[in-house]
Amino acid sequence: MENSGGITASLQGRYASALFDLAREQNAIPAVESDLATLGAALAGSADLAELIHNPEVSRSNAVKAIDAVAGVLSLSPLTRNFLGVLAGNRRLGALPKIVAAFAAIAAAYRGEVTAEVTSAHPLTDDQLAALAAKLQAREGRAVKLSASVDPELLGGLVVRIGSQQIDSSIRTRLNSLALAMKG
Repeated sequence: MENSGGITASLQGRYASALFDLAREQNAIPAVESDLATLGAALAGSADLAELIHNPEVSRSNAVKAIDAVAGVLSLSPLTRNFLGVLAGNRRLGALPKIVAAFAAIAAAYRGEVTAEVTSAHPLTDDQLAALAAKLQAREGRAVKLSASVDPELLGGLVVRIGSQQIDSSIRTRLNSLALAMKG
């Protein structure tokens, strides 16, 4: 497996890479990936959980107990639970959101996928997302996983980010370009 140097060079990347290697050894990549997605959603949806992982006043032992209780409630696999215990014991729970993202990137690269972040002014239908994924797959030459979000300020069109590349066909950008051309 080939990891991006940028991912594994960071602290969260090293943790994510170590977890990925363990998951691969145990044939548990999909389970761990699902666990981390569940955990990421829980972090995004719970201010209390987000505060817990960033609170330096919580002792190591209490952090271990709290994160183990959270893992139990979320029905996370034993490998993920043990990993969270290590993070809590090392006082690295604050890096968890970035570890979740780094693991997803490593797993996608392992499967030969690329993730495209698609931002539109209005929610896209399943048919539109499928058509966009097919076009991006033809352009990239490998499987494309879409991550869609909505930004009403775009007014219309799309902004697609694949790695460091950005394709901006939003009406907002076109209007800004037109305004600049008219000033010139």
